[in-house]
Amino acid sequence: MVLLPNDTIAVFAPAASAAFGASLSVALDMPLSLHEEREFTGRECKMRPLESVRGRSVHVVQSLFGDTLGSANDRLCQLLFFVGALKDAGAKCATVCVTYLAYARQDRRVEARDPVTTRYLAQLFEAVGVDRMLALDVHNLAAFDNAFRCETVHLEAAALFVRHFSAKSAGQEYTVASPDIGGVKRARHFQELLQTAIGRTVNFALMDKQRGRDSVSGTLFAGDVAGRCVIILDDLISSGTTLLRAVAACRRAGAARVDVAATHASFADEAHRLFDANGPDSVVVTNSVPLGESFSARLNGSLIVLDVAPLFADAIRRLERGGSLSELGGLA
Repeated sequence: MVLLPNDTIAVFAPAASAAFGASLSVALDMPLSLHEEREFTGRECKMRPLESVRGRSVHVVQSLFGDTLGSANDRLCQLLFFVGALKDAGAKCATVCVTYLAYARQDRRVEARDPVTTRYLAQLFEAVGVDRMLALDVHNLAAFDNAFRCETVHLEAAALFVRHFSAKSAGQEYTVASPDIGGVKRARHFQELLQTAIGRTVNFALMDKQRGRDSVSGTLFAGDVAGRCVIILDDLISSGTTLLRAVAACRRAGAARVDVAATHASFADEAHRLFDANGPDSVVVTNSVPLGESFSARLNGSLIVLDVAPLFADAIRRLERGGSLSELGGLA
C-alpha cells in the first residue's frame, strides 16, 4: 500500500458522515484532518478546518442523504459552505467525495416546467470552488457527466457485488435481472463482470416497469430463471416496490433463489416489506448511506452491507498519484 503524505493531503469527514469517515481513515492508513462544526440559533451551521490547508489537496467525504438527524438540504449546505471555507483558506484542490448524491434522479424534465436539479446542484458546487466531484453509482451517469463542468469521477460498486456473489457460486447457476428497462445497462455490466469472475455463463432477465404519478405497473418479464439463482441489481432501494415486483416475477418463473443487490440503501419505511416472507432471500447493499436503527437490527440476517470505504481510498490514492481508475471500475 502506498501511503499519502499528510503534509500535502487532507481528508475531512463532517459529523453526519463520521462512521464512513472512520472507515475511510483506516483504508487510507492516515488520520482524518481536524475540523470544527457549530450550530447556531435558527440551525445555521458553521464548519472550519482546525489545521492549515494552504497549498494542500483536500478531500471532503459526505453522504447527501437525509435522515432524522438532518435533511439532504442540511448536508448539502454544510458541504458547500465547508468547501468554500477550505478554498478561502488556501486549499490547492478541493475534491468532494459523495457516497450518495442527492437529487441525482431529478436529471431531466418529465413533466412541463420540471426542475433539472442535478444541473443546479452542479452549479452550486462549482460556485464554491469544487475542483473535482467523486461520486458512487449515480442514477444517470450521462446526466452526471454533462451537468458538471469541473472534473467528474464515477465509482461503481459492481466489483464488490461480484466478489460477494462469486464467493457463493460453487454449484450455482446465476441469472442477473434488471427490475426495469432503465437499469439494463447497469445490470448487463454486472452480468459480464460476474460471468468473468466465475468462468461460466450467466443468464440475463428483464422486468418491464411503467411508472405513473402514484403507481407502478407493467407485467412483462423476459429471461430464463427456472431453477437458477437470480440476482436483481439496482442502483438504490427506496420503498422496495419495484424490486418486490421483480422478485415475485422471478419466483413465478421458477427461480430457485432470488437475491437483491443495490448500492444505496435509501430505505423508506415501506422497505421493511423486503424482509417479509414474500421478499428476496437476501438484500445486499453498501454503506454509502447510514442505515436507520430499524434496518440495522436486520444485519447479519437477510440484510448484508458491503464497505465501499476501500474503493474510495483506492480512488483517492490513484487521483493523488496520477494513476488510472479503470481497474476500480471508475471513469475519470
